[in-house]
Amino acid sequence: MSDVTIALSKNEQGVVDAIEKLTVVEANNVAKYFEEKYGIVAAAAAAPVAAGGAAAGGEEEEAKTEFNVVLKDAGAQKIAVIKVVREITGLGLAEAKALAEKGGVIKEEAKKEEAEELKKKFEEAGAKVELE
Repeated sequence: MSDVTIALSKNEQGVVDAIEKLTVVEANNVAKYFEEKYGIVAAAAAAPVAAGGAAAGGEEEEAKTEFNVVLKDAGAQKIAVIKVVREITGLGLAEAKALAEKGGVIKEEAKKEEAEELKKKFEEAGAKVELE
């Protein structure tokens, strides 16, 4: 993300640097903490909808091209699911196990073809996955 033009103080840059070093599981835990403590909800990036919606403008809604791959349930074959989590995310065993048990976003903003391929891998391992 080299296109960022916002100037940060030394303290702010330190926070950003620390966040960038977090694993997926750690970042998810931090997001949940802020959600519980301050009511800040992490939302997937989405294009803003024009006032009145697409029907008012007479235009069709654009087809979604990027998806978040979300693990909903690891199912009975957790070891197979953990292996797939590790393969996709590069996480260590403990982190992959935690993510498989809790569920959550496995891959953000994956292209449609990649997201469908990942969903298929998880389903073959016995997991329930949604594309959002």
